[in-house]
Amino acid sequence: MEPLERYRPLIDDFEAFLDACERPLSSAVRVNTIKADVDRVRTAFDDADVGYEPADWNERVLTLDTDSPGTTWPSMHGWIHGQEEVSALPPVVLDPQPGERVWDAAAAPGSKTTQLAALMDDRGLLVANDNNLGRLSALRFNAERLGVTNVAVTNQDARNFSLKPFGSASDAADDADDRRVEAFDRALVDAPCTCEGTIRKNPDVLDEWSLDHVSSVAGVQKGILTRAIQATKPGGTIVYSTCTFAPEENEAVLDHVLETEDCRVVEQDVPMDHAPGVTEWDDESYDPSVEKAARIYPHHNDTGGFFCATLEVGT
Repeated sequence: MEPLERYRPLIDDFEAFLDACERPLSSAVRVNTIKADVDRVRTAFDDADVGYEPADWNERVLTLDTDSPGTTWPSMHGWIHGQEEVSALPPVVLDPQPGERVWDAAAAPGSKTTQLAALMDDRGLLVANDNNLGRLSALRFNAERLGVTNVAVTNQDARNFSLKPFGSASDAADDADDRRVEAFDRALVDAPCTCEGTIRKNPDVLDEWSLDHVSSVAGVQKGILTRAIQATKPGGTIVYSTCTFAPEENEAVLDHVLETEDCRVVEQDVPMDHAPGVTEWDDESYDPSVEKAARIYPHHNDTGGFFCATLEVGT
């Protein structure tokens, strides 16, 4: 817990924050509406005598009284997917629509990818990218198990993701192919991070924590978010999220792209208790608009910790 002490000046009730971080998380699942609706899943749990509690902000997210949701019939049918409650927030904030073209920049193992597909009614194009080939295997497995058909999987370093129209070949004849994607309507950057906010399900996450690691990861995050802005159409929407508390990985990343790319941080609808983004940290000042970001601490909603911000690409 020692690394978390650095956040004492930022957090409203720091003792409640620490107490929450020490409590294990309950098991949670997301209803996969590609295969089943919420009522069908609830009926199946009732029949199996599995207790559940819907999240206050999202009826599709259920907290269960079993630690083995993967052994239940709804899981075996692909009606549910194990996913922590707070991690279901970024796709909801991004709000992708059926038929749109969406980029998931760091997609594996696919929890948010499959959630995006469900929100899109499995229509349109969802490009799920990750640089880790092993983790992409898990993504493919999850997409198949959950019945997702609108996803295309790519294996690239998101910082250097090709800006060539997606789906085109190099020959001139392909220039007339109207199926090509010149730019994405929306993008999700659920960036790799130091994962401090996962401490309730991974108590060892802080064992290897260091400022050098924070700095290193922040560089990667800036690169991925920069590419997402470049790959999204003018006026398009990007959600940037992490599961960490470090301002270096959150507001500082937003501040960087605000200085280097044509974009702005916009108001967002976050249906969970949260604190605003911070504008000052460790002798650094950030653009005032980063206050529109949401910091979700474990004691706010009895969940893990998360950071979520919405950007609009300049027109």
